[in-house]
Amino acid sequence: MTTLTNQTPKGLSRLWRNKESRGVIIQIITMAIVFALLAAIGRNVVVNLEAVGKDFSFDFLSWPAAYDIGFSPFIEYTNKSTHLMAGVVGLLNTLLIAFWGCILATLLGFLLGIMRLSSNWLVSRISYVFVEFVRNVPVLIHILAIYAIVVTILPATRQALSLGGDTFFLSNRGFYIPAPIYETGAGWVGIVLLISIALAIGFKRWARRVQDQTGKIYPVFWISLALLIGLPGIALIGTGFPISWDIPELKGFNFQGGMAIKPEFLALWLGLSYYTAAFIAEIVRAGITAVSHGQTEAAHALGLRPNRTLQLIIVPQALRIIVPPLCSQYLNLTKNSSLAIAIGYMDITATLGGISLMQTGKEMETMLIVMGVYLIISLLISSFMNWFNSRIKLTER
Repeated sequence: MTTLTNQTPKGLSRLWRNKESRGVIIQIITMAIVFALLAAIGRNVVVNLEAVGKDFSFDFLSWPAAYDIGFSPFIEYTNKSTHLMAGVVGLLNTLLIAFWGCILATLLGFLLGIMRLSSNWLVSRISYVFVEFVRNVPVLIHILAIYAIVVTILPATRQALSLGGDTFFLSNRGFYIPAPIYETGAGWVGIVLLISIALAIGFKRWARRVQDQTGKIYPVFWISLALLIGLPGIALIGTGFPISWDIPELKGFNFQGGMAIKPEFLALWLGLSYYTAAFIAEIVRAGITAVSHGQTEAAHALGLRPNRTLQLIIVPQALRIIVPPLCSQYLNLTKNSSLAIAIGYMDITATLGGISLMQTGKEMETMLIVMGVYLIISLLISSFMNWFNSRIKLTER
């Protein structure tokens, strides 16, 4: 017994002195503490819910929602639908804002960032003033300001502005546009369109590989454009044009038919986009200035014009600096979309995290769902941007 007692401390001491073993032991202890704290919090939640006569369940998702959602462009929803369906509509609206917001913010951000570096004093100053003003005003103020402009300045429905020959209409109730009507054969056109996109991507990769190996350059843009327009056009003609348009018409006090882009969507989309674009502009400016000026001088020595130098040499190198912080801005835009509740845009926060929460009294359940949704969206955005960053990084030959 004495021998065993003397050997045990030596074994533990040896493990602790080993750097790798000590790291594993610390991680195990840390995880045990974290799980113990989570278990204690969970137990406390259950006890408190029982004390006020509540149970922890997600049965409320099958209950009738009993409230309307004014903007549901993807799926049919009525006040007789369930809370789950309301949450799905809110999720789709959140994804819609995040997708189009990231696109518009990227375009505006790159434009403003390049304008900041313009040799034209007026262009540079305009970009500077806009970026500094937007960045130093809270995003919620921008959203509310855009919403107020749309609602108060635009005309009423009966005096709506006609754009494009009585096809597009703009009023304080939204932007009314034609809606597509898909008939028999439209699915084949969609399949051909997907095939065209795949062929264009494949041709671009093949042309780049040929250029790297032989130096021969193909007109990738024009050939890809011909594929994307020509093949679907042939499919449309072959199927007898199975896509028609439902034109909005003013009947009574509102428009009937077509598709309406609501003021809430416009305000949230524009507010989030140009606010995020102001931050992206600074990222773009920093990325471009980080590229050695010798690259520009070498391009000019070869006879390249300034716009081609920026397109072919400067921006591709700057992207390796721009992309990592750009991911953070996409995440911020997505999470800031939860401010939609301030103007009545029915996203996931306003549906499940707002009205459904108040109607059902399921605070914990609804908040867990909303937090889980934003977590999954953020992880997907991060994964995509990490993949894109790995594609554009420098590789040794």
